[in-house]
Amino acid sequence: MTLPTPPYQLDMPDAEVWYYPRFFSTEASKAYYLELLQHIPWKADKVRMFGKWIDQPRLTALHAINSNPYTYSGLTLYPEPFTPALQQIHSKLQEELKESFSSCLLNLYRNGNDSNGWHADDEKELGKNPSIASISFGQDRIFHFRHKTDRHLKKRIVLEDGSLLLMKGTTQHHWQHQLPKSKKPMQPRINLTFRNIL
Repeated sequence: MTLPTPPYQLDMPDAEVWYYPRFFSTEASKAYYLELLQHIPWKADKVRMFGKWIDQPRLTALHAINSNPYTYSGLTLYPEPFTPALQQIHSKLQEELKESFSSCLLNLYRNGNDSNGWHADDEKELGKNPSIASISFGQDRIFHFRHKTDRHLKKRIVLEDGSLLLMKGTTQHHWQHQLPKSKKPMQPRINLTFRNIL
């Protein structure tokens, strides 16, 4: 049995970012990965970038405990209710972090060609200093940060299977993040980003 690894804070000025390497056990991660892969209604949507509509390089879904939609890059998503698996994960998050989350934006990265470009989670409906709890199941992927004004400030971290990355405080005001493409052969990765949508 793998023992839990304590969380640690990333050394990033103007931000509060915590990494929990083994928030879920290997067994739980595998079970949730298979459940979500098979039972989430994954969609291929288009987003507006540089004045053009393009296919998102990943599949997405939105689930929530309320009916509040979420809009980014010209795309508006309307939530489905939490599935039993999402309810379990949501309960563990709120119990461990002592924070509440209303919604979960899910991403399915099918291979190394799927990605998420530079952005900050700073939409108005997320509030002033949003907490974003990002859970990874499946393939380990590299995750990048860069400071919005001081481009010398950069950070990269490998998001491992079963891990949690928590971004809170002023992080979204001062930093952008991305999940870049990879030329290496990659298995699918499921990413759950819990947040509060007002």
